[in-house]
Amino acid sequence: MDKLAKRLRGDADQIDVVISPELDDRIRASIEGVKQDSSAPTADRRPASFWWASSLTGVAATLAVIGIVNLTGPEPETATTEPPAPSFAMPQFDWKPQTAMLTETLEQELEDIQSDLKKAEQAVKEDFDEVL
Repeated sequence: MDKLAKRLRGDADQIDVVISPELDDRIRASIEGVKQDSSAPTADRRPASFWWASSLTGVAATLAVIGIVNLTGPEPETATTEPPAPSFAMPQFDWKPQTAMLTETLEQELEDIQSDLKKAEQAVKEDFDEVL
């Protein structure tokens, strides 16, 4: 972070800007135009009755909504139906799982599988090259 800060400071030091008198006058006018005028009258505060009126209106609206919701009554219970049968036929497989019988060490089996995967990948690449 120190290198970035040093580089930013160095870049900032290299900036050479000449501000014309017209631009300087416009900037000063903008700054002075934004300053608050202390002689301007402040807005009058509203009396506490406005706060009470808005609070009571909110409470009345809330009670009205609660009353309307409670008067409508519970929703009628819907009859439960069976889910529709799937529109496609799922093939049924007769799985006969068997315990794997390893003839070599796990490391050798892994190497054999990786070799088979590389051969299959190469065959797929060759097929794509033929198609293209």
